[in-house]
Amino acid sequence: MWKKGKVDRGLLLTVGLLIVFGLVMISSAGIAYSKTRFDDPYFFFKRQLTGVGIGVLALLVFQGINYKFWRKISFPLFLASIVCLILVFIPGFGAKIYGANRWLQLGPLSFQPSEMLKLSLIIYLAAWLESRGERIRDVFEGVIPFLAIVGIVVFLLIKQPDMGTLGVAIIVAFSIFFVSGAKISHLLTMAAAGAAALWILIKTESYRMNRILVYLHPELDPRGIGYQINQALLAIGSGGIFGVGIGKSLQKFNYLPEPVGDSIFAIIGEELGMVGCLFLILLFVILAVRGLRIARHAPDTFSRLTATGIVTWIFFQAFINIAAISGIIPLTGVPLPFISYGGTSVVFLLVGVGILMNISKQANN
Repeated sequence: MWKKGKVDRGLLLTVGLLIVFGLVMISSAGIAYSKTRFDDPYFFFKRQLTGVGIGVLALLVFQGINYKFWRKISFPLFLASIVCLILVFIPGFGAKIYGANRWLQLGPLSFQPSEMLKLSLIIYLAAWLESRGERIRDVFEGVIPFLAIVGIVVFLLIKQPDMGTLGVAIIVAFSIFFVSGAKISHLLTMAAAGAAALWILIKTESYRMNRILVYLHPELDPRGIGYQINQALLAIGSGGIFGVGIGKSLQKFNYLPEPVGDSIFAIIGEELGMVGCLFLILLFVILAVRGLRIARHAPDTFSRLTATGIVTWIFFQAFINIAAISGIIPLTGVPLPFISYGGTSVVFLLVGVGILMNISKQANN
């Protein structure tokens, strides 16, 4: 039990362990990829360390800002995220990488607006749903406006395309809507409609259908569309119970695509084995438990919904990444929170944790 006015130290320790774990694994997993691309074996590690440094500074700043401030700027923050998502499609602002419009180029720096969107969507929905009160149970005053807000996000993420972030955003939005007191019947209806829409999206793009086919038949085209998942499963299987040892992965030597990105969990499985994987999963479970405890003791509806959204974002993004790279669900591209390489991702994650910690300071025991 924490005392009012103090941050949740258990949550802080857990996040600290995740950050250190991520830096160690990026240093190991990226050594060959960094050498090949940049002639510097620690290029990715250095860049991630910079991102972590900025993120930790942001955490320290934002944990000291009263969470009520975010309610006041929730709409401008969300609007800024939408504008940034639109700018990625405009030449001179957006950068198209690997066939996707997901980055803004700011001089020598690149910025991924979808990471900002996740946090701003949480804050805006929390403020909007709090203002609606019991009216969220009404179709015309609650459900339809909620779907309109989510629909804008869905449209822009599909256009990028970024199906992984889309999945995380929808899960987060619906979790906040559920906790705010929405009717179960409305949620089930929306879920059914969403599943039908997802199937249409899969059927209309060959690369999405290919991911479903590979999920159902991993042995299909192991040198083509099934290459990444087969290499990932080979890495995880090679690790056994205790792993081959930190730094001793073979798959990271230009066999497994994105070894410091979406595929880093496979390298963790290879080098640290089942024990290392379970330890990492345990950290995310502890983070979720501590975060939901903060949400349960939150002093008002806005803080409760914001805390719920932040925890759902981190935990379910971790689940999607781990499940996808392990072959449990179809392969999709989302970074493993605090672990995968990505400065924008780690900065906004730590901003979210900072807000969560401020809520914990105001929590009712």
